[in-house]
Amino acid sequence: MNTYFISGLGADKRIFSKLKLNEKINIIHINWITPNKNESLASYAERLSSAIDITLPFALVGVSFGGMIAVEIAKILRPATTIIISSTMMSTHLPALYRFAGKLGLLKFIPARLLKSSNKLTQNYYFGTRSSNEKTLLGQIIKDTDPYFLKWAIGSILSWRNKIKPKDIYHIHGTNDKILYAKTAQPDFIIENGTHFMVYQNAKEISGIIDRIVLNSEID
Repeated sequence: MNTYFISGLGADKRIFSKLKLNEKINIIHINWITPNKNESLASYAERLSSAIDITLPFALVGVSFGGMIAVEIAKILRPATTIIISSTMMSTHLPALYRFAGKLGLLKFIPARLLKSSNKLTQNYYFGTRSSNEKTLLGQIIKDTDPYFLKWAIGSILSWRNKIKPKDIYHIHGTNDKILYAKTAQPDFIIENGTHFMVYQNAKEISGIIDRIVLNSEID
């Protein structure tokens, strides 16, 4: 089955590089497009969905911000199944601090380039990177991220409003996620000690979960 992968905020397919999936799963990575000025997350997801071939059955896999995008696409195109990892399904499940910051509109006062300049200690703490390879990869991803896309994406998350749970959607989350840690969410699969970087760190376990969900959706 064609399975479209959507990476995290500003990241790219490198985050999925350790996944080893069943050969029946055809991996297709969706690349980010340039957001329009003041574009909502839902509107952006609708435009991004044009990359998907809807003439064939397909699945969606989204990580972090990509998971929120996958939720919005699933509401429009109705894939066979949708999997979100280290993400959130409902905007009400976002941490309260994020929703509060969104209401106050604080982001507009922060220069785009400043959002990229947080120190490595902070980045590694929140993302949960452990090995030197993981820290190097995270550093490369942050370095390659367009600061204006980053600011738009953060703003779109803070202003996101979604109360709809799409059909056939599954949530995989780690118990040690320090970025999307809302206690109100009820993941379908819990990765013990999984961090926000777990799609890379716990690739073997997550690969097995993705295999089961996608291959079972083909049977259904």
